[in-house]
Amino acid sequence: MFNRVGDFLKLEASAGLILMFAAALALLANNSFLSDLYDQLLTTPVAVQIGALVIDKPLLLWINDGLMAIFFFLVGLEIKREVIQGELSSFDKASLPIFAAIGGMAIPALIYAWFNWGSPDTISGWAIPAATDIAFALGILALLGSRVPVVLKVFLLAVAIIDDLGAIAIIALFYTSDLSIIALIIAATGLVALFILNRMGVKRITPYALIGLIIWVSVLKSGVHATLAGVLVAFMIPLHGKDGAQSPLHKLEHDLHPWVAFLVLPIFAFANAGVSFAGLSLDAFLAPVTIGVALGLFFGKQIGVMAFAALAVSLRLAKLPQGVGWKELYGVACLTGVGFTMSLFIGTLAFSDADTLNQVRMGVLAGSIASGIVGFMVLSLSLKEKKVEAAAAQPAL
Repeated sequence: MFNRVGDFLKLEASAGLILMFAAALALLANNSFLSDLYDQLLTTPVAVQIGALVIDKPLLLWINDGLMAIFFFLVGLEIKREVIQGELSSFDKASLPIFAAIGGMAIPALIYAWFNWGSPDTISGWAIPAATDIAFALGILALLGSRVPVVLKVFLLAVAIIDDLGAIAIIALFYTSDLSIIALIIAATGLVALFILNRMGVKRITPYALIGLIIWVSVLKSGVHATLAGVLVAFMIPLHGKDGAQSPLHKLEHDLHPWVAFLVLPIFAFANAGVSFAGLSLDAFLAPVTIGVALGLFFGKQIGVMAFAALAVSLRLAKLPQGVGWKELYGVACLTGVGFTMSLFIGTLAFSDADTLNQVRMGVLAGSIASGIVGFMVLSLSLKEKKVEAAAAQPAL
């Protein structure tokens, strides 16, 4: 189990650096002579037709609805594993990150709502600063090297996973359009079929994949966001293998992780992080959406995580990880403000007009960059102080 978590953290850290490169490439493409080509690429129509079934969307929506369903499928696998046998499998392990994550979702949402209250056109973006990007945050943490205690990395991972679970619930409850009952019935039937396969002990991945594809199409046509199909299907994948063999869940998680980390998420970042600075005025930087997202990520995340963690510890509902002090926890709290992938994704669900989406991107980039810089600096100074203290405590030879 420990080796699996370690491998996960190393992979996520490397993926964070690739994400940074993809985001920078998107900014460069949309603010250079390549701007028109960038827009044309993302608006390229892509259609798939099987008989009367037609799925016709621009490339950007295939990325956001299709590729991101694979990402959410992987998130679902991780959540199931952590809840059943990982860092969220008992209250003792999960209490601190649960409280921290709740605060880290609630306070940013309230800050955004404060700046957008009374504006029906923009209040729907309240959930944008509530998310944490696992890959980006761990990528920044990796820059500090082996000085970072593993328990601190695991804490950040647990908070981010709970954040993802909260984001999934928010998408399901608040970002759905008109519902198609027939499509939902088909999707529910598919889930029942997967549950039966699980209970019957079927370990082959193929039937789960085929039925999962049907569920994705049904959810796509239902009005519920298609990425949720990935999470629901993941929860039905067997966690235990046959006769001691590797389980389907662990195999899928292991096989998919590099593809998601180094292909799916960078493609999403390239498609969604391209803020256009052409014609931008001071008003765009000071727009309620931009300010709400940026301050929600930067101030809301660190305040929410620290306040709720301190409350849980003071009430003896949780305790700090061994060897971790409040300074290190504050550094991690700042890193949870690196929203990027999930924040951008929720922004695409909340808004459709280009100007507002540009404000979302500016807010996400500003809040995430500021959170990453401050988190890195706090942790770097704190870990350096600990190293000096540890050296001073050693007896002279």
